[in-house]
Amino acid sequence: MFSRREVLALGAGIGAAAALRIAPAFAAAAPLLTRPIPRSGERLPVVGIGTAIVFDIADDPARLAERRAVIQTMIEGGARLIDTAPSYGAAETVVGGLLAEMNVRDKVFLATKVRAAGRDGSIAEMQQSLRRLRTDKLDLMQLHNVGPSAGDTAAQIALLREWKDKGVFRYIGVTHFMESANERVSAAMQGEKLDFVQINYSMAERSVEQRLLGVAADTGTAVLVNLPFGRGKLFSAVRGRQLPEWAAEFEAASWGQFFLKYILAQEAVTCVIPGTDKPEYMLDNLNAGRGRLPDAAMRKKMVAFWESLG
Repeated sequence: MFSRREVLALGAGIGAAAALRIAPAFAAAAPLLTRPIPRSGERLPVVGIGTAIVFDIADDPARLAERRAVIQTMIEGGARLIDTAPSYGAAETVVGGLLAEMNVRDKVFLATKVRAAGRDGSIAEMQQSLRRLRTDKLDLMQLHNVGPSAGDTAAQIALLREWKDKGVFRYIGVTHFMESANERVSAAMQGEKLDFVQINYSMAERSVEQRLLGVAADTGTAVLVNLPFGRGKLFSAVRGRQLPEWAAEFEAASWGQFFLKYILAQEAVTCVIPGTDKPEYMLDNLNAGRGRLPDAAMRKKMVAFWESLG
Protein backbone atom coordinates (compact mmCIF):
# COMPACT_ATOMS: atom_id res chain seq x y z
CA MET A 1 0.00 0.00 0.00
CA PHE A 2 1.35 3.43 -0.92
CA SER A 3 1.41 6.38 1.42
CA ARG A 4 0.31 9.89 0.63
CA ARG A 5 3.95 10.95 0.50
CA GLU A 6 4.78 8.24 -2.05
CA VAL A 7 1.85 9.22 -4.25
CA LEU A 8 2.92 12.85 -4.19
CA ALA A 9 6.56 11.96 -4.81
CA LEU A 10 5.57 9.93 -7.86
CA GLY A 11 3.78 12.89 -9.36
CA ALA A 12 0.14 12.01 -8.86
CA GLY A 13 -2.31 14.87 -9.13
CA ILE A 14 -2.31 18.25 -10.85
CA GLY A 15 0.94 19.81 -9.70
CA ALA A 16 0.85 17.46 -6.69
CA ALA A 17 3.85 18.44 -4.59
CA ALA A 18 3.70 22.02 -5.83
CA ALA A 19 0.10 22.24 -4.73
CA LEU A 20 1.26 21.59 -1.18
CA ARG A 21 4.02 24.19 -1.28
CA ILE A 22 1.88 27.02 -2.62
CA ALA A 23 -1.85 26.90 -2.13
CA PRO A 24 -3.86 27.83 -5.22
CA ALA A 25 -5.23 31.34 -5.33
CA PHE A 26 -8.86 30.28 -4.93
CA ALA A 27 -8.00 28.30 -1.77
CA ALA A 28 -5.94 31.10 -0.26
CA ALA A 29 -8.74 33.60 -0.82
CA ALA A 30 -11.67 31.47 0.29
CA PRO A 31 -12.62 31.16 3.97
CA LEU A 32 -12.62 27.75 5.62
CA LEU A 33 -16.13 26.31 5.57
CA THR A 34 -17.86 25.89 8.93
CA ARG A 35 -20.97 23.93 9.85
CA PRO A 36 -23.23 24.15 12.90
CA ILE A 37 -23.40 21.58 15.67
CA PRO A 38 -27.16 20.94 15.46
CA ARG A 39 -27.78 20.78 19.22
CA SER A 40 -26.23 24.17 19.93
CA GLY A 41 -25.70 26.10 16.71
CA GLU A 42 -21.99 26.47 17.54
CA ARG A 43 -20.06 26.39 14.28
CA LEU A 44 -17.12 24.10 13.67
CA PRO A 45 -14.60 24.30 10.84
CA VAL A 46 -15.11 21.25 8.62
CA VAL A 47 -11.53 19.93 8.80
CA GLY A 48 -9.75 18.73 11.93
CA ILE A 49 -7.07 16.27 13.04
CA GLY A 50 -7.22 12.60 13.99
CA THR A 51 -4.37 11.35 16.18
CA ALA A 52 -4.46 7.53 16.00
CA ILE A 53 -0.97 6.18 15.25
CA VAL A 54 0.42 9.51 14.01
CA PHE A 55 0.51 11.14 17.48
CA ASP A 56 1.68 7.99 19.29
CA ILE A 57 5.27 9.20 19.24
CA ALA A 58 6.38 9.35 22.89
CA ASP A 59 9.40 11.65 23.32
CA ASP A 60 10.90 11.73 19.83
CA PRO A 61 12.02 15.40 19.50
CA ALA A 62 11.91 15.55 15.70
CA ARG A 63 8.44 14.06 15.46
CA LEU A 64 7.18 16.18 18.35
CA ALA A 65 8.34 19.29 16.48
CA GLU A 66 6.55 18.08 13.36
CA ARG A 67 3.30 17.44 15.23
CA ARG A 68 3.60 20.86 16.87
CA ALA A 69 3.81 22.33 13.38
CA VAL A 70 0.71 20.35 12.36
CA ILE A 71 -1.29 21.87 15.24
CA GLN A 72 0.06 25.35 14.50
CA THR A 73 -0.86 25.00 10.83
CA MET A 74 -4.35 23.84 11.79
CA ILE A 75 -4.94 26.81 14.09
CA GLU A 76 -3.47 29.37 11.69
CA GLY A 77 -5.62 27.89 8.93
CA GLY A 78 -8.78 28.47 10.93
CA ALA A 79 -9.50 24.90 12.08
CA ARG A 80 -10.06 23.73 15.67
CA LEU A 81 -10.91 20.07 16.22
CA ILE A 82 -8.42 17.50 17.53
CA ASP A 83 -9.70 13.99 18.20
CA THR A 84 -7.81 11.43 20.29
CA ALA A 85 -8.40 8.43 22.59
CA PRO A 86 -6.83 6.53 25.51
CA SER A 87 -6.29 3.56 23.19
CA TYR A 88 -4.07 5.59 20.86
CA GLY A 89 -0.93 4.90 22.86
CA ALA A 90 0.85 8.12 23.83
CA ALA A 91 -1.42 10.32 21.69
CA GLU A 92 -3.43 11.88 24.55
CA THR A 93 -0.23 12.67 26.44
CA VAL A 94 1.43 14.12 23.34
CA VAL A 95 -1.60 16.26 22.45
CA GLY A 96 -1.96 17.51 26.02
CA GLY A 97 1.71 18.37 26.27
CA LEU A 98 1.81 20.22 22.97
CA LEU A 99 -1.34 22.23 23.68
CA ALA A 100 0.07 23.25 27.07
CA GLU A 101 3.48 24.11 25.63
CA MET A 102 1.92 26.16 22.83
CA ASN A 103 -0.66 27.72 25.19
CA VAL A 104 -3.44 27.09 22.68
CA ARG A 105 -5.93 24.95 24.60
CA ASP A 106 -8.57 27.68 24.28
CA LYS A 107 -8.18 27.66 20.48
CA VAL A 108 -8.88 23.93 20.14
CA PHE A 109 -12.07 21.87 20.17
CA LEU A 110 -10.70 18.86 22.07
CA ALA A 111 -12.35 15.44 21.78
CA THR A 112 -11.45 12.08 23.27
CA LYS A 113 -13.14 8.78 24.04
CA VAL A 114 -13.90 6.21 26.74
CA ARG A 115 -14.36 2.48 26.30
CA ALA A 116 -13.55 0.92 29.69
CA ALA A 117 -16.19 -1.52 30.95
CA GLY A 118 -18.40 -0.61 33.91
CA ARG A 119 -19.02 2.66 35.68
CA ASP A 120 -15.90 2.61 37.85
CA GLY A 121 -13.65 1.67 34.95
CA SER A 122 -15.13 4.39 32.77
CA ILE A 123 -14.70 7.02 35.48
CA ALA A 124 -11.06 6.03 36.01
CA GLU A 125 -10.37 6.18 32.28
CA MET A 126 -12.02 9.58 31.86
CA GLN A 127 -10.08 10.98 34.82
CA GLN A 128 -6.89 9.65 33.26
CA SER A 129 -7.73 11.35 29.96
CA LEU A 130 -8.21 14.69 31.70
CA ARG A 131 -4.79 14.33 33.33
CA ARG A 132 -3.08 13.31 30.12
CA LEU A 133 -4.69 16.14 28.18
CA ARG A 134 -3.82 18.62 30.96
CA THR A 135 -7.30 20.05 31.20
CA ASP A 136 -10.28 19.98 33.55
CA LYS A 137 -12.86 20.23 30.76
CA LEU A 138 -13.31 18.60 27.37
CA ASP A 139 -15.32 19.79 24.42
CA LEU A 140 -16.43 16.28 23.47
CA MET A 141 -16.38 12.87 25.17
CA GLN A 142 -17.36 9.89 23.03
CA LEU A 143 -18.24 6.30 23.86
CA HIS A 144 -15.59 4.47 21.84
CA ASN A 145 -16.73 1.72 19.44
CA VAL A 146 -20.29 1.45 20.73
CA GLY A 147 -21.00 -2.16 21.68
CA PRO A 148 -23.84 -4.58 20.83
CA SER A 149 -25.65 -4.33 24.19
CA ALA A 150 -28.27 -1.57 24.16
CA GLY A 151 -28.41 -1.69 27.97
CA ASP A 152 -24.67 -1.23 28.38
CA THR A 153 -24.69 1.59 25.83
CA ALA A 154 -27.51 3.39 27.65
CA ALA A 155 -25.70 3.08 30.99
CA GLN A 156 -22.44 4.40 29.56
CA ILE A 157 -24.15 7.31 27.82
CA ALA A 158 -25.98 8.11 31.08
CA LEU A 159 -22.58 8.43 32.79
CA LEU A 160 -21.31 10.73 30.05
CA ARG A 161 -24.46 12.80 30.42
CA GLU A 162 -23.86 13.10 34.19
CA TRP A 163 -20.44 14.55 33.54
CA LYS A 164 -21.82 16.82 30.85
CA ASP A 165 -24.40 18.13 33.33
CA LYS A 166 -21.55 18.85 35.75
CA GLY A 167 -19.79 20.92 33.08
CA VAL A 168 -16.85 18.55 32.53
CA PHE A 169 -17.92 17.83 28.94
CA ARG A 170 -19.63 20.25 26.58
CA TYR A 171 -20.86 17.53 24.21
CA ILE A 172 -21.19 13.74 24.22
CA GLY A 173 -21.39 11.11 21.50
CA VAL A 174 -20.54 7.62 20.27
CA THR A 175 -18.08 6.28 17.70
CA HIS A 176 -17.41 3.30 15.49
CA PHE A 177 -15.46 2.48 12.35
CA MET A 178 -17.02 -0.77 11.08
CA GLU A 179 -19.91 -1.08 8.64
CA SER A 180 -21.32 -3.88 10.80
CA ALA A 181 -21.85 -1.35 13.61
CA ASN A 182 -23.91 1.11 11.55
CA GLU A 183 -27.17 -0.12 13.05
CA ARG A 184 -25.79 0.26 16.59
CA VAL A 185 -24.80 3.83 15.88
CA SER A 186 -28.19 4.50 14.30
CA ALA A 187 -30.01 3.01 17.32
CA ALA A 188 -27.93 5.14 19.69
CA MET A 189 -28.83 8.30 17.76
CA GLN A 190 -32.51 7.42 17.81
CA GLY A 191 -32.64 6.23 21.41
CA GLU A 192 -30.37 8.79 23.06
CA LYS A 193 -30.07 12.54 22.65
CA LEU A 194 -26.52 12.47 21.33
CA ASP A 195 -24.62 15.57 20.29
CA PHE A 196 -22.17 13.73 18.01
CA VAL A 197 -21.46 10.48 16.24
CA GLN A 198 -18.12 9.55 14.71
CA ILE A 199 -18.18 7.17 11.74
CA ASN A 200 -16.00 5.69 9.02
CA TYR A 201 -16.73 7.30 5.65
CA SER A 202 -14.66 7.54 2.49
CA MET A 203 -14.96 6.94 -1.23
CA ALA A 204 -14.01 3.33 -0.47
CA GLU A 205 -16.53 2.96 2.39
CA ARG A 206 -19.83 4.56 1.48
CA SER A 207 -22.27 2.38 3.44
CA VAL A 208 -23.21 5.29 5.73
CA GLU A 209 -24.83 7.01 2.75
CA GLN A 210 -27.57 4.37 2.70
CA ARG A 211 -29.16 5.39 6.00
CA LEU A 212 -26.82 6.59 8.74
CA LEU A 213 -26.27 10.12 7.45
CA GLY A 214 -30.03 10.54 7.06
CA VAL A 215 -30.63 9.42 10.65
CA ALA A 216 -28.01 11.92 11.84
CA ALA A 217 -29.75 14.73 9.97
CA ASP A 218 -33.19 13.67 11.25
CA THR A 219 -32.04 13.44 14.89
CA GLY A 220 -29.97 16.63 14.87
CA THR A 221 -26.69 14.81 15.49
CA ALA A 222 -23.33 16.24 14.40
CA VAL A 223 -21.15 13.87 12.36
CA LEU A 224 -17.38 13.45 12.58
CA VAL A 225 -15.74 11.34 9.88
CA ASN A 226 -12.78 9.12 10.64
CA LEU A 227 -10.63 7.22 8.11
CA PRO A 228 -11.53 9.53 5.18
CA PHE A 229 -8.52 8.18 3.28
CA GLY A 230 -9.30 4.55 4.13
CA ARG A 231 -6.02 4.05 6.03
CA GLY A 232 -4.14 5.04 2.87
CA LYS A 233 -6.11 2.75 0.56
CA LEU A 234 -7.36 5.68 -1.49
CA PHE A 235 -3.88 7.08 -2.14
CA SER A 236 -2.63 3.62 -3.08
CA ALA A 237 -5.43 3.28 -5.64
CA VAL A 238 -4.47 6.49 -7.46
CA ARG A 239 -0.71 6.00 -7.41
CA GLY A 240 0.78 7.39 -10.62
CA ARG A 241 -2.51 8.86 -11.82
CA GLN A 242 -3.25 12.46 -12.66
CA LEU A 243 -6.31 14.11 -11.19
CA PRO A 244 -9.08 14.19 -13.79
CA GLU A 245 -9.40 17.61 -15.40
CA TRP A 246 -12.98 17.93 -14.18
CA ALA A 247 -11.73 18.00 -10.57
CA ALA A 248 -11.04 21.69 -11.20
CA GLU A 249 -14.81 22.25 -11.35
CA PHE A 250 -14.95 21.84 -7.57
CA GLU A 251 -11.48 23.29 -6.97
CA ALA A 252 -9.68 20.09 -5.97
CA ALA A 253 -5.95 20.61 -6.50
CA SER A 254 -4.72 17.31 -5.02
CA TRP A 255 -5.95 13.77 -4.45
CA GLY A 256 -6.35 14.53 -0.75
CA GLN A 257 -8.69 17.41 -1.56
CA PHE A 258 -10.55 15.25 -4.10
CA PHE A 259 -11.26 12.59 -1.46
CA LEU A 260 -12.18 15.04 1.31
CA LYS A 261 -14.42 17.21 -0.86
CA TYR A 262 -16.44 14.12 -1.77
CA ILE A 263 -17.24 13.63 1.93
CA LEU A 264 -17.74 17.31 2.75
CA ALA A 265 -20.30 17.62 -0.03
CA GLN A 266 -22.65 15.76 2.32
CA GLU A 267 -24.41 18.45 4.36
CA ALA A 268 -24.86 16.03 7.28
CA VAL A 269 -21.07 15.84 7.75
CA THR A 270 -19.86 18.33 10.34
CA CYS A 271 -16.10 17.71 10.28
CA VAL A 272 -13.57 15.29 8.77
CA ILE A 273 -10.66 14.23 10.99
CA PRO A 274 -7.93 12.57 8.91
CA GLY A 275 -4.85 11.37 10.74
CA THR A 276 -2.29 14.08 10.03
CA ASP A 277 1.41 13.93 10.81
CA LYS A 278 2.93 16.61 8.57
CA PRO A 279 2.14 20.34 8.28
CA GLU A 280 2.02 20.18 4.47
CA TYR A 281 -0.70 17.53 4.71
CA MET A 282 -2.58 19.69 7.19
CA LEU A 283 -2.45 22.59 4.74
CA ASP A 284 -3.66 20.38 1.93
CA ASN A 285 -6.51 19.03 4.06
CA LEU A 286 -7.56 22.54 5.06
CA ASN A 287 -7.81 23.56 1.42
CA ALA A 288 -10.39 20.81 0.92
CA GLY A 289 -12.65 22.89 3.16
CA ARG A 290 -12.32 25.95 0.94
CA GLY A 291 -13.91 26.80 -2.38
CA ARG A 292 -16.57 24.85 -4.21
CA LEU A 293 -17.81 21.37 -3.32
CA PRO A 294 -19.09 18.79 -5.81
CA ASP A 295 -22.84 18.70 -6.40
CA ALA A 296 -24.87 15.46 -6.55
CA ALA A 297 -24.17 14.88 -10.24
CA MET A 298 -20.46 15.45 -9.75
CA ARG A 299 -20.39 13.10 -6.78
CA LYS A 300 -21.87 10.36 -8.97
CA LYS A 301 -19.12 11.05 -11.49
CA MET A 302 -16.51 10.78 -8.72
CA VAL A 303 -17.92 7.43 -7.59
CA ALA A 304 -17.90 6.13 -11.17
CA PHE A 305 -14.28 7.20 -11.49
CA TRP A 306 -13.37 5.52 -8.20
CA GLU A 307 -15.09 2.28 -9.17
CA SER A 308 -13.32 2.30 -12.54
CA LEU A 309 -10.01 1.95 -10.70
CA GLY A 310 -10.95 -1.63 -9.83
